[in-house]
Amino acid sequence: MSQTTRHPGLNLGSKHQSADDQAETEVFGFWVFMMSDAILFGLLMATYVVMRPNTNGGPGPQELFELKSIFIETMLLLTSSVAIGFSHLALKHEPRPVKMVLWLLVAMALALSFVGFEIHDFLKMFSEGGTPERSGFLSAFFALVPLHGLHVTFACLWAVAILVQMLVYGLDDRVKLSMVRLAVLWHFLDIVWIGIFSIVYIGGLA
Repeated sequence: MSQTTRHPGLNLGSKHQSADDQAETEVFGFWVFMMSDAILFGLLMATYVVMRPNTNGGPGPQELFELKSIFIETMLLLTSSVAIGFSHLALKHEPRPVKMVLWLLVAMALALSFVGFEIHDFLKMFSEGGTPERSGFLSAFFALVPLHGLHVTFACLWAVAILVQMLVYGLDDRVKLSMVRLAVLWHFLDIVWIGIFSIVYIGGLA
């Protein structure tokens, strides 16, 4: 297949032969599959925008959100996406998987730190009366933001599964294609978080 017909960024390069051929269709198909998640998050964001004024006399964004913590979470997640990018590049260009694994571990550590900060924020909200049943605003918030955190946690579990797969089978085509799909999911979750950061947090504190 001519290189000019390939989807940019969705291939592994000619060094990877059969995995490169499979990536052309499989990874593009995974992007299409991720669009169902994009619709779900879009609907939840729209619901949040509608429900944000409905605090029912309870605490609102100004009382519950802490911009410093949210900024740290954002930097952790965006940096983890950079690490995933380096891991993907190492997979494509390095003959040995050492750098790929190291960058993947860095990405996991940053993403799990993000989840840890997020859980800390939720517990702080609970202590201040910001529980899901308190108001429409909080119900919409806890339907949206923790769902993203669950996706990030799942991405880390997938990364662990890939590392185990490598130990069992080596760096075969299945591992390579799983890594590329994981990178797609990781970057997608960054895009979703930028939407959450802008609409939920910046919009709530504006």
